[in-house]
Amino acid sequence: MMRLILPLAMAAMMFAPASAQQAPDPAEMRRQMEARNAIPDTAGDGPYPAVIEEYASLPDHVVYHPAELAPPFGGSMPVVVWGNGGCADDGSSARLHLAQIASYGYLVIAPGPRRSGPGATHGPAPERPRPAEGLPPPATSVADVMAGIDWAIAQDADPASPFYGRVATGRLAVAGHSCGGLQAIQAAADPRIDTVLIHNSGIYNSEASPIQSMTVSKAMLRGFHQPVLYVMGGPNDIAHPNGLDDYARVDHVPIMLADLPVGHGGTFFEPYGGAAAQVAVDWLEWQLRGDAVAGRTFTGENCRLCSGSQWTLSRKGW
Repeated sequence: MMRLILPLAMAAMMFAPASAQQAPDPAEMRRQMEARNAIPDTAGDGPYPAVIEEYASLPDHVVYHPAELAPPFGGSMPVVVWGNGGCADDGSSARLHLAQIASYGYLVIAPGPRRSGPGATHGPAPERPRPAEGLPPPATSVADVMAGIDWAIAQDADPASPFYGRVATGRLAVAGHSCGGLQAIQAAADPRIDTVLIHNSGIYNSEASPIQSMTVSKAMLRGFHQPVLYVMGGPNDIAHPNGLDDYARVDHVPIMLADLPVGHGGTFFEPYGGAAAQVAVDWLEWQLRGDAVAGRTFTGENCRLCSGSQWTLSRKGW
Protein backbone atom coordinates (compact mmCIF):
# COMPACT_ATOMS: atom_id res chain seq x y z
CA MET A 1 0.00 0.00 0.00
CA MET A 2 2.92 2.40 0.53
CA ARG A 3 3.17 3.18 -3.14
CA LEU A 4 4.17 6.85 -2.84
CA ILE A 5 5.91 7.49 0.44
CA LEU A 6 8.28 4.54 0.18
CA PRO A 7 10.06 6.07 -2.85
CA LEU A 8 10.18 9.45 -1.11
CA ALA A 9 11.64 7.91 2.02
CA MET A 10 14.21 6.05 -0.06
CA ALA A 11 15.03 9.28 -1.89
CA ALA A 12 16.01 10.89 1.39
CA MET A 13 17.87 7.82 2.63
CA MET A 14 19.97 7.75 -0.53
CA PHE A 15 21.70 10.93 0.58
CA ALA A 16 21.94 10.15 4.29
CA PRO A 17 25.22 9.05 5.85
CA ALA A 18 25.23 5.32 6.62
CA SER A 19 25.05 6.06 10.34
CA ALA A 20 21.88 8.10 9.83
CA GLN A 21 20.02 5.63 7.61
CA GLN A 22 17.12 4.35 9.66
CA ALA A 23 13.86 2.86 8.49
CA PRO A 24 11.04 5.44 8.66
CA ASP A 25 8.16 4.74 11.01
CA PRO A 26 5.64 2.61 9.05
CA ALA A 27 2.59 4.25 10.63
CA GLU A 28 3.85 7.73 9.77
CA MET A 29 4.71 6.61 6.25
CA ARG A 30 1.20 5.23 5.83
CA ARG A 31 -0.37 8.46 7.10
CA GLN A 32 1.66 10.58 4.71
CA MET A 33 0.99 8.21 1.84
CA GLU A 34 -2.76 8.34 2.35
CA ALA A 35 -2.75 12.13 2.63
CA ARG A 36 -0.72 12.61 -0.54
CA ASN A 37 -2.61 10.01 -2.55
CA ALA A 38 -5.82 11.86 -1.69
CA ILE A 39 -4.61 15.13 -3.20
CA PRO A 40 -6.60 15.61 -6.42
CA ASP A 41 -4.80 15.67 -9.72
CA THR A 42 -4.56 19.19 -11.09
CA ALA A 43 -4.41 20.56 -14.60
CA GLY A 44 -1.85 23.22 -13.66
CA ASP A 45 -2.50 26.93 -13.64
CA GLY A 46 -0.88 27.66 -17.00
CA PRO A 47 -2.81 28.71 -20.10
CA TYR A 48 -3.15 25.14 -21.45
CA PRO A 49 -4.81 22.81 -18.88
CA ALA A 50 -2.88 19.57 -18.72
CA VAL A 51 -3.88 15.91 -18.66
CA ILE A 52 -2.05 12.84 -17.38
CA GLU A 53 -1.97 9.93 -19.81
CA GLU A 54 -0.40 6.54 -20.46
CA TYR A 55 0.30 5.37 -24.01
CA ALA A 56 0.70 1.81 -25.28
CA SER A 57 3.49 3.03 -27.56
CA LEU A 58 5.52 3.99 -24.46
CA PRO A 59 4.87 1.29 -21.83
CA ASP A 60 5.64 1.97 -18.19
CA HIS A 61 5.78 5.73 -18.58
CA VAL A 62 3.41 8.57 -17.74
CA VAL A 63 2.94 11.48 -20.14
CA TYR A 64 1.75 14.99 -19.21
CA HIS A 65 0.61 17.38 -21.93
CA PRO A 66 -1.97 20.06 -22.72
CA ALA A 67 -5.42 18.54 -23.08
CA GLU A 68 -5.84 20.38 -26.37
CA LEU A 69 -2.97 19.26 -28.57
CA ALA A 70 -3.58 21.73 -31.37
CA PRO A 71 -0.92 24.35 -30.67
CA PRO A 72 -2.83 27.48 -29.70
CA PHE A 73 0.43 28.72 -28.18
CA GLY A 74 1.77 29.29 -31.67
CA GLY A 75 4.24 26.45 -31.90
CA SER A 76 5.12 22.93 -30.93
CA MET A 77 5.75 21.56 -27.44
CA PRO A 78 9.25 21.45 -25.96
CA VAL A 79 10.01 18.18 -24.17
CA VAL A 80 10.95 17.64 -20.52
CA VAL A 81 11.94 14.15 -19.36
CA TRP A 82 11.92 13.53 -15.62
CA GLY A 83 13.78 11.31 -13.15
CA ASN A 84 11.58 10.35 -10.20
CA GLY A 85 12.53 10.83 -6.57
CA GLY A 86 14.09 7.62 -5.30
CA CYS A 87 14.44 6.59 -8.98
CA ALA A 88 10.99 5.14 -8.26
CA ASP A 89 8.91 3.11 -10.67
CA ASP A 90 6.04 5.61 -10.44
CA GLY A 91 5.54 8.12 -13.23
CA SER A 92 2.98 10.02 -11.17
CA SER A 93 5.14 10.53 -8.08
CA ALA A 94 5.61 14.24 -8.95
CA ARG A 95 2.26 14.64 -10.72
CA LEU A 96 1.40 18.14 -9.45
CA HIS A 97 4.81 19.50 -10.42
CA LEU A 98 4.84 17.86 -13.85
CA ALA A 99 1.26 18.81 -14.72
CA GLN A 100 2.13 22.40 -13.84
CA ILE A 101 4.96 22.37 -16.37
CA ALA A 102 2.76 20.71 -19.00
CA SER A 103 0.10 23.40 -18.56
CA TYR A 104 2.53 25.91 -20.07
CA GLY A 105 2.62 23.98 -23.34
CA TYR A 106 5.19 21.25 -22.64
CA LEU A 107 5.31 17.53 -23.27
CA VAL A 108 6.56 16.01 -20.00
CA ILE A 109 7.44 12.32 -19.60
CA ALA A 110 8.33 10.32 -16.48
CA PRO A 111 9.29 6.64 -16.23
CA GLY A 112 7.11 4.13 -14.43
CA PRO A 113 3.36 3.50 -14.62
CA ARG A 114 0.82 5.64 -12.82
CA ARG A 115 1.01 4.19 -9.30
CA SER A 116 -0.01 7.07 -7.03
CA GLY A 117 -2.74 9.65 -6.63
CA PRO A 118 -6.50 9.25 -7.05
CA GLY A 119 -6.03 8.52 -10.76
CA ALA A 120 -3.61 5.62 -10.23
CA THR A 121 -4.03 2.89 -12.84
CA HIS A 122 -1.50 0.44 -11.36
CA GLY A 123 -0.95 -1.01 -7.93
CA PRO A 124 2.12 -0.55 -5.78
CA ALA A 125 5.49 -1.51 -7.16
CA PRO A 126 6.80 -4.83 -5.87
CA GLU A 127 8.74 -4.47 -2.63
CA ARG A 128 12.47 -4.30 -3.18
CA PRO A 129 14.32 -5.90 -0.27
CA ARG A 130 17.10 -3.78 1.11
CA PRO A 131 20.52 -5.42 1.08
CA ALA A 132 22.63 -5.75 4.21
CA GLU A 133 24.74 -2.81 3.06
CA GLY A 134 23.75 0.19 0.96
CA LEU A 135 20.50 0.57 -0.93
CA PRO A 136 18.78 -1.64 -3.50
CA PRO A 137 19.29 -1.01 -7.21
CA PRO A 138 17.09 1.78 -8.59
CA ALA A 139 13.73 0.70 -9.98
CA THR A 140 14.31 2.91 -13.03
CA SER A 141 17.43 3.81 -14.99
CA VAL A 142 18.69 6.77 -16.96
CA ALA A 143 17.83 4.76 -20.07
CA ASP A 144 14.19 4.70 -18.90
CA VAL A 145 14.28 8.47 -18.50
CA MET A 146 15.82 9.05 -21.92
CA ALA A 147 13.33 6.70 -23.58
CA GLY A 148 10.88 9.57 -23.25
CA ILE A 149 12.94 11.71 -25.64
CA ASP A 150 13.26 8.98 -28.23
CA TRP A 151 9.52 8.35 -28.05
CA ALA A 152 8.63 12.06 -28.34
CA ILE A 153 10.83 12.46 -31.42
CA ALA A 154 9.31 9.37 -33.01
CA GLN A 155 5.78 10.59 -32.25
CA ASP A 156 6.47 13.92 -33.91
CA ALA A 157 7.37 12.09 -37.12
CA ASP A 158 4.45 9.61 -37.05
CA PRO A 159 1.35 10.75 -39.01
CA ALA A 160 -0.76 8.33 -36.94
CA SER A 161 0.26 9.92 -33.64
CA PRO A 162 -1.74 12.64 -31.88
CA PHE A 163 1.63 14.35 -31.39
CA TYR A 164 2.47 14.40 -35.11
CA GLY A 165 4.19 17.68 -35.96
CA ARG A 166 3.55 19.03 -32.46
CA VAL A 167 6.84 18.28 -30.70
CA ALA A 168 9.71 20.78 -30.60
CA THR A 169 12.35 18.12 -31.16
CA GLY A 170 15.14 20.69 -30.96
CA ARG A 171 14.12 22.00 -27.51
CA LEU A 172 14.76 19.30 -24.92
CA ALA A 173 15.31 19.34 -21.16
CA VAL A 174 16.07 16.71 -18.55
CA ALA A 175 15.15 17.18 -14.89
CA GLY A 176 14.81 15.06 -11.78
CA HIS A 177 14.40 14.92 -8.03
CA SER A 178 16.87 13.34 -5.57
CA CYS A 179 17.98 10.01 -7.09
CA GLY A 180 16.21 11.19 -10.25
CA GLY A 181 18.43 14.26 -10.15
CA LEU A 182 21.42 11.93 -10.39
CA GLN A 183 19.76 10.42 -13.47
CA ALA A 184 19.44 13.94 -14.90
CA ILE A 185 23.17 14.48 -14.36
CA GLN A 186 23.88 11.17 -16.09
CA ALA A 187 21.67 12.17 -19.04
CA ALA A 188 23.09 15.68 -19.39
CA ALA A 189 25.98 14.57 -21.58
CA ASP A 190 23.54 13.70 -24.38
CA PRO A 191 24.17 16.40 -27.03
CA ARG A 192 20.44 16.76 -27.65
CA ILE A 193 19.77 18.13 -24.17
CA ASP A 194 19.46 21.93 -24.09
CA THR A 195 19.12 22.48 -20.34
CA VAL A 196 19.20 20.54 -17.06
CA LEU A 197 17.21 21.01 -13.81
CA ILE A 198 18.37 19.14 -10.72
CA HIS A 199 16.03 19.19 -7.71
CA ASN A 200 17.27 18.38 -4.18
CA SER A 201 20.17 16.36 -5.45
CA GLY A 202 23.89 16.27 -6.12
CA ILE A 203 26.63 13.72 -6.57
CA TYR A 204 27.85 12.25 -3.28
CA ASN A 205 30.76 14.25 -1.94
CA SER A 206 32.40 11.01 -0.82
CA GLU A 207 31.85 9.68 -4.38
CA ALA A 208 30.94 6.37 -2.74
CA SER A 209 27.38 5.74 -3.92
CA PRO A 210 25.33 3.50 -1.61
CA ILE A 211 22.94 2.72 -4.49
CA GLN A 212 23.67 -0.67 -5.98
CA SER A 213 24.30 -0.72 -9.75
CA MET A 214 24.28 3.10 -10.01
CA THR A 215 27.70 4.59 -10.63
CA VAL A 216 28.04 8.35 -10.24
CA SER A 217 31.10 10.53 -9.70
CA LYS A 218 31.99 14.19 -9.73
CA ALA A 219 33.70 13.60 -13.10
CA MET A 220 30.21 13.37 -14.60
CA LEU A 221 29.77 17.11 -14.03
CA ARG A 222 32.09 17.65 -16.99
CA GLY A 223 29.30 16.21 -19.13
CA PHE A 224 27.33 19.44 -18.71
CA HIS A 225 27.38 21.31 -22.01
CA GLN A 226 24.31 23.48 -21.43
CA PRO A 227 22.86 25.87 -18.83
CA VAL A 228 22.14 24.09 -15.54
CA LEU A 229 19.85 24.91 -12.62
CA TYR A 230 20.09 23.26 -9.20
CA VAL A 231 16.99 23.73 -7.00
CA MET A 232 17.85 22.89 -3.40
CA GLY A 233 15.83 22.78 -0.17
CA GLY A 234 18.10 24.67 2.21
CA PRO A 235 20.27 23.35 5.04
CA ASN A 236 17.67 20.76 6.07
CA ASP A 237 17.78 19.20 2.60
CA ILE A 238 19.85 16.07 3.09
CA ALA A 239 21.34 16.51 -0.40
CA HIS A 240 22.29 20.15 0.28
CA PRO A 241 26.06 19.60 0.77
CA ASN A 242 26.22 17.51 -2.39
CA GLY A 243 24.39 20.07 -4.53
CA LEU A 244 26.48 22.97 -3.22
CA ASP A 245 29.67 21.05 -3.92
CA ASP A 246 28.52 20.24 -7.46
CA TYR A 247 27.78 23.92 -8.05
CA ALA A 248 31.20 24.96 -6.73
CA ARG A 249 32.96 22.52 -9.07
CA VAL A 250 31.20 23.53 -12.30
CA ASP A 251 33.08 26.30 -14.08
CA HIS A 252 32.65 25.48 -17.77
CA VAL A 253 28.94 26.19 -18.39
CA PRO A 254 26.46 28.77 -17.09
CA ILE A 255 24.99 27.47 -13.84
CA MET A 256 22.65 28.69 -11.10
CA LEU A 257 21.64 27.34 -7.71
CA ALA A 258 18.27 28.39 -6.30
CA ASP A 259 17.86 27.55 -2.61
CA LEU A 260 14.56 27.57 -0.71
CA PRO A 261 14.49 26.34 2.92
CA VAL A 262 11.81 23.64 2.53
CA GLY A 263 13.86 20.46 3.05
CA HIS A 264 14.55 17.51 0.79
CA GLY A 265 10.91 16.95 -0.18
CA GLY A 266 10.73 20.32 -1.92
CA THR A 267 7.30 21.72 -2.73
CA PHE A 268 6.11 18.84 -4.90
CA PHE A 269 2.85 18.31 -2.99
CA GLU A 270 1.90 21.94 -2.57
CA PRO A 271 -0.83 23.27 -4.89
CA TYR A 272 0.34 23.22 -8.51
CA GLY A 273 3.73 21.96 -7.35
CA GLY A 274 4.43 25.03 -5.23
CA ALA A 275 7.24 27.53 -5.57
CA ALA A 276 9.75 25.08 -7.07
CA ALA A 277 7.41 24.24 -9.95
CA GLN A 278 6.98 27.91 -10.84
CA VAL A 279 10.74 28.40 -10.80
CA ALA A 280 11.08 25.35 -13.06
CA VAL A 281 8.49 26.77 -15.47
CA ASP A 282 10.24 30.14 -15.60
CA TRP A 283 13.58 28.44 -16.23
CA LEU A 284 12.17 26.34 -19.06
CA GLU A 285 10.36 29.30 -20.61
CA TRP A 286 13.61 31.26 -20.55
CA GLN A 287 15.94 28.50 -21.70
CA LEU A 288 13.74 26.69 -24.23
CA ARG A 289 11.55 29.53 -25.50
CA GLY A 290 13.81 32.52 -24.99
CA ASP A 291 11.20 34.32 -22.87
CA ALA A 292 13.00 37.34 -21.41
CA VAL A 293 10.16 38.05 -18.97
CA ALA A 294 10.51 34.57 -17.47
CA GLY A 295 14.28 35.14 -17.44
CA ARG A 296 13.81 38.06 -15.07
CA THR A 297 13.20 35.46 -12.36
CA PHE A 298 16.94 34.75 -12.58
CA THR A 299 18.67 37.72 -14.24
CA GLY A 300 19.60 41.21 -13.13
CA GLU A 301 20.44 42.63 -9.72
CA ASN A 302 16.76 42.81 -8.77
CA CYS A 303 15.70 39.44 -10.17
CA ARG A 304 12.58 37.87 -8.67
CA LEU A 305 14.63 35.36 -6.70
CA CYS A 306 17.21 37.95 -5.66
CA SER A 307 15.15 40.11 -3.32
CA GLY A 308 11.89 40.09 -1.43
CA SER A 309 11.63 36.29 -1.24
CA GLN A 310 12.89 33.34 0.78
CA TRP A 311 14.98 32.17 -2.13
CA THR A 312 18.75 32.50 -2.27
CA LEU A 313 20.18 32.55 -5.78
CA SER A 314 23.79 31.86 -6.75
CA ARG A 315 24.97 32.43 -10.34
CA LYS A 316 28.14 31.69 -12.33
CA GLY A 317 29.17 31.94 -15.95
CA TRP A 318 26.37 34.15 -17.25
